[in-house]
Amino acid sequence: MTDIKSCTQEFEKQVSHFRDELSRLRTGRANASLVEHVSVDAYGILTPLLQLASISIPDARTILISPWDASILKEIEKAIVLAQVGAQPMNDGSAIRVSLPALTEENRKTLVKLLNERTEKARVAARGIRDEVKESIISAHKKKELTDDDKFQQLKKLDEITRKYTDMMDAIRATKEKEIMSI
Repeated sequence: MTDIKSCTQEFEKQVSHFRDELSRLRTGRANASLVEHVSVDAYGILTPLLQLASISIPDARTILISPWDASILKEIEKAIVLAQVGAQPMNDGSAIRVSLPALTEENRKTLVKLLNERTEKARVAARGIRDEVKESIISAHKKKELTDDDKFQQLKKLDEITRKYTDMMDAIRATKEKEIMSI
């Protein structure tokens, strides 16, 4: 990965993954992303819940899961319990309701700690991308494929791109923290 364009694509993938991961983090409101990726053992195969049922949000604290095949209700219920989404599912025979309890101040602080851990993991991944590209630039310079000026220009550009994407991750984190802490 010697060129800056492929590095930018890797950063884009990392930011997209980070956003997706944070969307699964619980805030004060119900969100379908809390359960849509839960793997359900249906018909002998692990399948994402999103492929087995419709997921809706009837009110701010409830997730309604209506499976297309009622025979897998028990498996869906079991999978949600195992996924530890922070609420107990209630099976009414035709659908499953997940009522999310209100977040306490302590729960919110715990979620912010988890948010910060995930942000740090994303930043480490971004630094890994940067280090890989930096190593390839230095290697190309040693092989005389790049001049000194080109090497320094590319390293400077790489640092700018890295800073841009880490700042983007920080902004996403700040927005998510605001969602978590708002009542």
